[in-house]
Amino acid sequence: MNSNINALIASHKPGHGLPQAFYNDAEVFQTDLQEIFYKEWLFAIPACELEKAGSYVTQSIGAYKVIIVRGSDNVIRAFHNSCRHRGSVICTAKKGNNPKLVCPYHQWTYELDGRLLWARDMGADFDASKHGLKTVHCRELAGLVYICVAEEAPDFDTFAKTALPYLELHDLSNAKVAYESSIIENGNWKLVWENNRECYHCAGNHPSLCRTYPEDPSVTGVGGAEPSPLVQNHVARLEAAGIPSQFTIDAGGQFRLARMPLLGAAVSYTMDGKAAVSRPLGRVHIPDAGPLVQFHYPSTWNHFLPDHAIVFRITPISPTETEVTTKWLVHKDAVEGVDYDLNRLSEVWIHTNDEDREVVENNQMGINSPVYEPGPYSETQESGVLQFVQWYLATLQRNRGPQSLAAE
Repeated sequence: MNSNINALIASHKPGHGLPQAFYNDAEVFQTDLQEIFYKEWLFAIPACELEKAGSYVTQSIGAYKVIIVRGSDNVIRAFHNSCRHRGSVICTAKKGNNPKLVCPYHQWTYELDGRLLWARDMGADFDASKHGLKTVHCRELAGLVYICVAEEAPDFDTFAKTALPYLELHDLSNAKVAYESSIIENGNWKLVWENNRECYHCAGNHPSLCRTYPEDPSVTGVGGAEPSPLVQNHVARLEAAGIPSQFTIDAGGQFRLARMPLLGAAVSYTMDGKAAVSRPLGRVHIPDAGPLVQFHYPSTWNHFLPDHAIVFRITPISPTETEVTTKWLVHKDAVEGVDYDLNRLSEVWIHTNDEDREVVENNQMGINSPVYEPGPYSETQESGVLQFVQWYLATLQRNRGPQSLAAE
């Protein structure tokens, strides 16, 4: 397979879409899992979702099953969801709360920090300290939890140090999940990302979003267009007020942060542009600060506004299926029906997600055609797509290592 992947990478024409196999081939998909999703840091959940000790969430990343749990010491940890006895999954629900982690098969019982506490009839020579749960790398950043299933995780500190000043004003640790949505898009995970990284398609597909979100390529892209005076003035005003807003992109292209203006007098993602939540989330004291838009490849993009936040997580399911999970965060003390109306809070992005699903699925169906030929991207409108494809190919090659060239 190495030689096939090498040939595919070599056949990619710069500035164009990827060859067909990158979007629908089973072996390429397994390579994506092995070399990207099994090796990179992935956004998992907002930390507020684990409300108290014993609160847990389970997730799947390809073949890996993971438990993320808040310990009695308030530390969030992640473990492989596999009992050290005979391998059964321990937590079978998507989320819940347990004082201990107990395997349903033979009741081996683990502390919330992963230590094995009890295993019946294992003999006098059995050493429980050698049978604790296997850990998964886990980091909490300003109320966001990231995990990595690799044995050795790549650097996280560069991202954390860069993102913290932007994120900490949003006080996400004092949030709660007001609403959650998960949909399956019948398209390759890279098509989900390519669609996300441009607004070239927005006017023709997103009537609700376009009420407040600008199509300006300097807002949606990563440098293909010079920032407009509107964007420059917006950023300068917020920076002067002590609100980090400057466009920042990782040298390797994995993450980006920027605070962008909404259209006209809009202050939030609502049909009328007015605030969706009357109780602010965080300490961004300028109502029209607009969204802090952040992406971190390969798993998440986010919008943090003065009144609420929206976090997105993508999970590859198969070569042509991707799960997109969206969570709307509000202040933990905000009361539904008093401080916000749930439909009004969520409707713009529920519409947008479904519209994106249709766009991605149509894209996938067309790519599956025998006559598909990668076309050129617009350097002005699709600089974000160009940047994502470059990051993907570079990361694939780097993570596969020099041994991948041996099969050429």
